[in-house]
Amino acid sequence: MGRFIIRRVLWLILVLFVVLLITFILMHLVPGGPWDREKALAPKVIEALNKRYGLDLPLWRQFVNYAWGVLHGDLGISYSYSDRTVVSILAHGIPKTATLGILAFVVAQAIGIPFGVAAALKQNSAVDYASVLFSTVFASIPGFVLGILLIVLFAVVLHWLPTSGWGSIQQLIMPVFCLAALPAAQSARITRASTLDVMRQDYVRTARSKGIMESTVRVRHIFRNSLIPVVTVAGPELANLITGSFIIENLFAIPGVGRLFVQGIFARDYTLIMGGVLFYAITIALLNLVVDILYAAIDPRIRYE
Repeated sequence: MGRFIIRRVLWLILVLFVVLLITFILMHLVPGGPWDREKALAPKVIEALNKRYGLDLPLWRQFVNYAWGVLHGDLGISYSYSDRTVVSILAHGIPKTATLGILAFVVAQAIGIPFGVAAALKQNSAVDYASVLFSTVFASIPGFVLGILLIVLFAVVLHWLPTSGWGSIQQLIMPVFCLAALPAAQSARITRASTLDVMRQDYVRTARSKGIMESTVRVRHIFRNSLIPVVTVAGPELANLITGSFIIENLFAIPGVGRLFVQGIFARDYTLIMGGVLFYAITIALLNLVVDILYAAIDPRIRYE
């Protein structure tokens, strides 16, 4: 296991380098720059700004300087946030984005996994049909559409919840549900299919023929073995919830990384864009590594050595 983790970490370093290089190239291929304004700045002002932030250097030199800074924990200075460092900006937004994503993940699994297991154990019953309906409906509605519907219903019509902001439980309810709806539907569908497949295996029939209690069969033999496909999907789901909340954060005015990242794109804030991409890439890679490690914990037959 230790050698496997070391190999994955080394690959992670290479992947992050390639991601940074591709992002850097694409940023500079897009027309425009960080100093574009509705009222154009004077050429001397632009020249001074380029020199101050090192944008007057050749592109290869800019990338080398940035990569060297990343190795030392320096992600540069933002061009659009009053000379604040990108590290401080991300440190301000990451807790909010992580809180939102983790809460949505917990809600999604708390709804999806029990719903899927119950649907499999009660196949072709009302519970099963309700699970299929739930999965179909919430897998078909985009998050931003669901968010608008919730705002209209609970904020405009009923006046139960605030439309935006951060800091209270009431402000978390709608964005968390919007993010959790699709993963919950996916988890319910995958859990149902996986549980049904495990229930038909020979070792389950053997366990029942030995007279083992049904509750023990369900917990030890059915539920545990049906978790592997669920965990496979859960890791990327958590990564997507943490890194893919751009629209929801903007819709509900949550000052997380997603909203800051979108603002950085519109402002052509190169360092903020690179810092956001680096954060997302690290999050996705680490969560995928955690999923691979969990495989061995759930199923002892899996070995990486």
